[in-house]
Amino acid sequence: MKTKPIVYSYLRFSDPKQAAGSSADRQIEYAKRWASEHGMTLDSTLSLRDEGLSAYHQRHVKQGALGVFLRAVEDGHIPAGSVLIVEGLDRLSRAEPIQAQAQLAQIVNSGITVVTASDGREYNRESLKRQPMDLVYSLLVMIRAHEESDTKSKRVKAAIRRQCQNWLAGTWKGQIRNGKDPQWVHSEDGQFRLVPERVSAIRLGISLFKEGHGAVTIMRHLTANGLKLTIKGNGASQFYKTIHNRALIGEKSLEVDGETFRLPGYYPAMLSDDEFLELQQLAATRGLRKGRGEIAGFVTGLKITYCGYCGQAMVAQNLMGRNRRPDGTPQHGHRRMICVGNSHNQGCSVPGSCSIVPVERAVMNFCADQMNLSRLAEGGSRETEIVARLARARARAADLSQQLERITAAILDGEGVAPASFRRKATELESEEVMAQADIASLERELASISRGPTTATAKAWRALMAGVEALDNEARMKARQLVADTFSRIVVFHRGVTPGPVGAKTGVIDLLLVGKHGNTRMLHIDRQTGEWKAGEDLHLPSRAAGEVPLPPGL
Repeated sequence: MKTKPIVYSYLRFSDPKQAAGSSADRQIEYAKRWASEHGMTLDSTLSLRDEGLSAYHQRHVKQGALGVFLRAVEDGHIPAGSVLIVEGLDRLSRAEPIQAQAQLAQIVNSGITVVTASDGREYNRESLKRQPMDLVYSLLVMIRAHEESDTKSKRVKAAIRRQCQNWLAGTWKGQIRNGKDPQWVHSEDGQFRLVPERVSAIRLGISLFKEGHGAVTIMRHLTANGLKLTIKGNGASQFYKTIHNRALIGEKSLEVDGETFRLPGYYPAMLSDDEFLELQQLAATRGLRKGRGEIAGFVTGLKITYCGYCGQAMVAQNLMGRNRRPDGTPQHGHRRMICVGNSHNQGCSVPGSCSIVPVERAVMNFCADQMNLSRLAEGGSRETEIVARLARARARAADLSQQLERITAAILDGEGVAPASFRRKATELESEEVMAQADIASLERELASISRGPTTATAKAWRALMAGVEALDNEARMKARQLVADTFSRIVVFHRGVTPGPVGAKTGVIDLLLVGKHGNTRMLHIDRQTGEWKAGEDLHLPSRAAGEVPLPPGL
């Protein structure tokens, strides 16, 4: 810790272009001269320079050098008697006067002198004791600085609001200087254009994401292909931010005084609205789509596979330590499927487990047939239910919006003076409206997901994966995992048949109930040795069959 007082010079510019002017050189020269005249040393190790950080929004404190200096003062790392030189008090803060003066007091009370280069005034405890009016003067300077910034801020916000309103009305199509533009576009001659390298990186990343890969793996793929998601490189967290960014569909989102504007067509679109909704649906379930363990499961681990006897989850058990086959893969009997109720002794009525291999074979063979997929995808109760829920959610949102407009009008009619109950009600309605819009977005994503019926290309995709799945190829199984998540809402396993015999009795059948995204169902009777299956009669179950209520035995 330093023991002798030091002179520090703090420079701040709300616009980095200001740094090119003469004020920075003038202040540095002033600081050198002041230090020399007072027999002190000008610190050259602590960089106190904030360029492009606003003192009105306190970014220079939250993110910049001044915040570091204030914390150093608070922690006692700046020796008492030291001096901080600034161009003017408005460089130190443009926050509300009471907050600005508190920051000045924090520095002064720590034994630090603040010197303003513009007028040579000094602020420390001794000088303010002798000249208390200097404290009043500092407050007046801070009031003026805040009012200037506040007026400028209001003008800028009003201008941005008008630009957004005119954009939505179709009367203005210029660029709006608010917030950051995505890194996959650049401005050229007043028009936004896509950056080919960034677009290639994002498209490859989304493609890998759809196959079930996580962000870390995706970033490795991008790096191996010489692609960068951003100028700074490939960050896993940045990928998730990117896939949620509505700029992918060409929309600019910005907030002005708590009001959100969405400007469609502002950027060139990379994805269609349907593709973006699909991506959001995948992102919402990304934790379920990522396979874990040495062998990636695609029937289990998605929170859709349940025991037909007790309704609890079915999980996979890979007994990798047992004797393996000549090719190094585990014996079929060493890869098993068991009910959680059995494995944790939680009261499943039918004990035991079964090999997962025949179940996987049956699912792959079933889905490789286009007719099977098409029948699962025919309009069903699930889609009808979501459409109805979506209509109710939209009606609810519209009603909340009307209520909010009425109460806002009532507040404005009273010239902004409204009972506390009015303000509380407005806050409640705003919160409910946000939740209603979130419900609408979620239902729209779900509807978009189930509305895309399996196509011929999808059936071909299942067939193309069959050999890789059988050979336990991780990439093939990850792709199959995604197809299962896209195709089924529930899989119910009766590992000893729908009607099991006495405990210990041999049974050669595993019954598997497949519930499609639309609510349609198929029952498969699977040979537990070979995985060959025969279809049961189509089952049209109540909607609860695809929900959380366990399916009873004897279906």
